Amino acid sequence: MILAIDVGNTNIVLGGIEDGKQLFSVRLASDRNKTADQYALDIQGILTMQKIRPEEIEGGILSSVVPYLQTVIPQAVKSLTGIDLMVVGPGIKTGLNIRMDNPGTVGSDLIVAAVAARAKYPAPIAIIDMGTATTVTVVAENGNYIGGMIIPGLWVSVNALSAQAAQLPYIDLTGPAKLLGTNTVDCMRSGALIGCAAMLDGVVDRMEEELGKPVTAVITGGVSPLILPYCRRHYHLEPDILIAGLQILYEKNRTK
Repeated sequence: MILAIDVGNTNIVLGGIEDGKQLFSVRLASDRNKTADQYALDIQGILTMQKIRPEEIEGGILSSVVPYLQTVIPQAVKSLTGIDLMVVGPGIKTGLNIRMDNPGTVGSDLIVAAVAARAKYPAPIAIIDMGTATTVTVVAENGNYIGGMIIPGLWVSVNALSAQAAQLPYIDLTGPAKLLGTNTVDCMRSGALIGCAAMLDGVVDRMEEELGKPVTAVITGGVSPLILPYCRRHYHLEPDILIAGLQILYEKNRTK
């Protein structure tokens, strides 16, 4: 079995893959204060819960947008299993032609998601990842990674609004939203959920105008299920797209 680990600013997604099939996927909080030993205990607990022995792990791959954890997590896995994680970064074969001003600065999570989406869906593709930031990545028909957007994440925006406006409370977004709110909380929920959905629809519409052809829209990230009910376009929901992409990259780059 191999471990596929994606480290984001808010969450760590850890998946187990065997014979090309995903066995499990769990989320941990990204904590820059934890040591390698503490993460080793966390991972050991997950493996125990899944009834998997550390010696069953034959390999693994990591993508990370948190530099500190890009060092700590491999140390944790090494101490627990004895294996060295493959790390997504310069030198990794992706099959993508990254047409950016500085390809080395593109987040590894964006590359991983683009690889997975390209393997499953027809291009051009817009991959929307709704995490701490909402990122939009576009892969053209020829496999070129041609650019995208970085947008303040849903919770970042809502919490910033509450923090900066003295009379606006911190709110929960799990309730239903109606277009026209009739109290402060409903108005804020409407603005956050329906406003975000309309923004995504509009962004993909403009990308289709820019490219001159229909775009396959793929969405992932922890808050995407909150937004999807209010979208007018069709989006392919892929909650584990990063695990799928890491699996593809591991197979593409491992030593036979």
